[in-house]
Amino acid sequence: MDKHINLVKLCVGAETLKDLIDWQTSPRAKGHDGFPRHVTRMWPRRENELLAVGALYWVIKGTILARQKILRLDEVNGTDGISRCALVLDPKIHRTEAAPKRPFQGWRYLTPAQTPRDLPASQATEVDALPPRLLRDLAEIGVR
Repeated sequence: MDKHINLVKLCVGAETLKDLIDWQTSPRAKGHDGFPRHVTRMWPRRENELLAVGALYWVIKGTILARQKILRLDEVNGTDGISRCALVLDPKIHRTEAAPKRPFQGWRYLTPAQTPRDLPASQATEVDALPPRLLRDLAEIGVR
């Protein structure tokens, strides 16, 4: 299997997974190719490992709840002239088991061993009914 790495990022402004889904389906979140993207200040140094099969894991209200495959990294220039990195994402959002994550700034690398498993499709809709804080609290005591 290829050596790979993932990213974990706070989903700032989202209260629920639905907020992330709503944002990414809006035209403002998409690039010229129609794919959702997330622009970040820093370019990942482990680009090759990330693009192998890496994903972006989203932290919502202190809990990893979802992931998206990273398709590519695009350079974008802001109106301030500063070059940034756009993480171009697969539009499909995969729900994961809830995993508590302490606050941090920017993004962090996440090894495959640290990543929560994807939820089976049959459980994904059940999770949408639970608030992120409850999911985090359940994950902290080992309830999956």
